[in-house]
Amino acid sequence: MNSVNSKTSLRKKEQIELCLTDNVAFKDKTTGFENYEFKHYAITEVEIDRIKFETNFFGKKISYPFFISCMTGGTGEAEGINSQLAIIAENLNIPIGVGSQRQALENKDFVESFWIVRKNAPHVPVLSNIGAAEIVKFKNIDPVLKIIDMVSADVLVIHVNPLQELLQEEGEPDFKGLLKKIKYISKRIAVPVIVKEVGSGISKEAAEKLLDAGVKGIDVAGAGGTSWAGVEILRSKKSNRKKFWDWGLPTSYCIKDVSKLKKDYKFTLIGSGGINNGMDIAKALALGADVAASARIILQHLEKYGVDGTSKLINAMFDEVKEVMFLTGSVTIKDLRKGKLIKKAELT
Repeated sequence: MNSVNSKTSLRKKEQIELCLTDNVAFKDKTTGFENYEFKHYAITEVEIDRIKFETNFFGKKISYPFFISCMTGGTGEAEGINSQLAIIAENLNIPIGVGSQRQALENKDFVESFWIVRKNAPHVPVLSNIGAAEIVKFKNIDPVLKIIDMVSADVLVIHVNPLQELLQEEGEPDFKGLLKKIKYISKRIAVPVIVKEVGSGISKEAAEKLLDAGVKGIDVAGAGGTSWAGVEILRSKKSNRKKFWDWGLPTSYCIKDVSKLKKDYKFTLIGSGGINNGMDIAKALALGADVAASARIILQHLEKYGVDGTSKLINAMFDEVKEVMFLTGSVTIKDLRKGKLIKKAELT
């Protein structure tokens, strides 16, 4: 293994180890979901057992409006994790993303840690993943086609992480030409493009420019869950950067803000960033997300309870969403968006 690839693999290993703890959570900033409450409907006639969640995700029918977010790949440890996550996704019929495939472009040492996802999840949508810092350097479309083909991806995720790149010792905080490159890629590949933050959120203004560039999905990945600034601060041990630990836009704000663009654009809005239970999912959907996604809570549960326990967690999350729908008189997710969520300040 060459030295560059070895450093990339080591970095991914360190990131996994940190994300298995709660040490990388936001300290003072939250998702903002706690500021909302559902409006109780005392005369509900919803038949809870008849509630269905099937939806369309970029041309494929999925069982829940939820997916296992892009996490890892590129290390020996990652292969085992991705293998199990893919089994969960296949069994539940939900999409799954792989971690950044940058390492696999550097050499072939850990390609299997990515391919194992498609191997174990042959029928569900799989999301390929590459960073903005990488695509601005690409001279042509070939590397993008390579990573899509690597996992037979249904969707390409481009993750934008300026804060992480800024704080990471190995970071590359140079995004000049990013929108132009996103537009170039979106026009030349056969699969749709999602742009995803990694914990600092996407504003309405940024989302609009991305949609104009041809993006078909926005994953807000807001603040309140995993602080990737925190991950890099802990990795570098540079305490003078701690002021950036809680940097970012809360998930609830991002979903509500970006959803306003639905009036003028057709796109899939993904709510992620601190989605840890069914109530979070219900609030994300009620605020306007089409699909919710989780990462760290899934990774932690997988380590403790394995494939079966993590599958039960996701099923339990949607049992809770059903209960919310029953108590708010919502037969469908569309109903849940019709004034069922109110700010707590309005209750006084």
